[in-house]
Amino acid sequence: MSSFDYIVVGSGINALVAAALLGKKGRKVLVLERNDRIGGCLRTEEITEPGFKHDVMATTMVLFLTSPAYGALGKDLEARGLEFAHADLPTGVLMPDGRHAILSKDRQKNIAAFEALAVGDGQAFSREMDKLGGDAPFLFSLLGGALWSGSIFKTVLKEAWKRGPRGLAAWFGDALVSGRAHLETTYKSDVMQALFAPWVLHCGLGPESAYSGEMLKVIGFAIELAGCPVVKGGAENLIKAFERLITDNGGAIRTGADVEAILEGVGGKATGVRLAGGEVLQASQGVIASVTPTQLYDRLLKGSAKSPPADVSEGLRSYRYGKGNMQIHYALKSPPRWKAGEELSKVALLHLTPGLDGVSRAANECERGLLPDVPTICVGQPTAFDPSRAPDGKAILWLQLPETPRHIKGDAAAHLPIPQDGQWTEELREQYADRVERILERHIDGWSENVIARKAYSPADLEKMNMNLVGGDPYGGFCGVDQFFVWRPFKSSVNHRTHVPGLYHIGASTHPGPGLGGGSGFLLASSLK
Repeated sequence: MSSFDYIVVGSGINALVAAALLGKKGRKVLVLERNDRIGGCLRTEEITEPGFKHDVMATTMVLFLTSPAYGALGKDLEARGLEFAHADLPTGVLMPDGRHAILSKDRQKNIAAFEALAVGDGQAFSREMDKLGGDAPFLFSLLGGALWSGSIFKTVLKEAWKRGPRGLAAWFGDALVSGRAHLETTYKSDVMQALFAPWVLHCGLGPESAYSGEMLKVIGFAIELAGCPVVKGGAENLIKAFERLITDNGGAIRTGADVEAILEGVGGKATGVRLAGGEVLQASQGVIASVTPTQLYDRLLKGSAKSPPADVSEGLRSYRYGKGNMQIHYALKSPPRWKAGEELSKVALLHLTPGLDGVSRAANECERGLLPDVPTICVGQPTAFDPSRAPDGKAILWLQLPETPRHIKGDAAAHLPIPQDGQWTEELREQYADRVERILERHIDGWSENVIARKAYSPADLEKMNMNLVGGDPYGGFCGVDQFFVWRPFKSSVNHRTHVPGLYHIGASTHPGPGLGGGSGFLLASSLK
């Protein structure tokens, strides 16, 4: 039997942030990971050909770079090898007819480019960003703060005093506007609308979802400010830096350590864990679980002598997971030559979509269990600004399809045969990847002769790699307003506490939700002694 102050179950970004911060406080922390490597969705491998380094799942680090967690840990991580690679052109959109738009990190360039799309759109963008910047202290305290706390209560009271009750109510009303409503009432150009519409998908939402309009403003603000950086050499280098920081502060990390149960002592307090092989590990201060609610309550607490309260049982029963995700990776002989313009090859994340209606249609098809006829394709081009990820002169592409059904009921294009059980197969995965590749072929010169290798991952493949990606959902659960903010994961949830004393719940399934900001790990570790 071994004893630690805290045991952290799981090793995604939130778990690593929590472990690193607690270690800096002088606490002895043990991180346990059931897989053969730490990092959760941060994983770098040579999956196509030797010398081509692909971030298999997550790659863009803007949320981490702008987070309180990075503010607290950034210098420590940089001292242990962390470096970022930045692109001057963070994001853009390319439509089927070749029309496109690019968002840079230069406000004046953005205004000029968007005015060229439609008179007034550049000024409208500038007004929206300035307005969000003015609201940033209040907005980001709600998006990233401990919602059940005296500090947030005081912040809301201060804002009510500043704006007046009706003014504050109006602010919250505006914040709940859908992405479609925001885009259609703010921008005239359909290209401008198409530039931002796909970003709702990266929040686990759709264009018609409540508060997706506010998230589009937040994303635009963050990307213009900090871009879409990646970790130089691959996301694995961030994980290595975390590993060094945790162990330098006296912590320990174990892989291949499958936790099968959380143990409780006198008074029902969490006292440690039991591994699948029977080994018992003790924690004097508490256990932190960076897992989904399903894993926590149906697996790790399954043998608990204390039944969960009725509100927790009801929350677990009604908890919903969101759309699945699919990843496709390419090794290329040379950087892609985009037919619509050479500048597109310098864009960090380029969305291919027919526009706002196209995003809406594909998202709706996915939610109904259909393979989208024209999926929204997010194309990452990391070697354009981090050439260390491929051999000299060669390139990689990182593709994400954020509207991929977890359980398949049919094909919106009525072309692909669907297995009777609705489950993903290797054959279906490759056929669907072919559909995506045909779209790429239409936009890129000499595509077929430039491809060295392709590697695709279906939602089922992603879940096999990480059991927290239920059905390939990378967001830890549906992110609609009824299952977010103070209601995440359950209506009865209070910050990151559970009904078991000394057991804490963090990760994408908890406030402030998914992403690489490490928010829940930071909030919890900041509150613990």
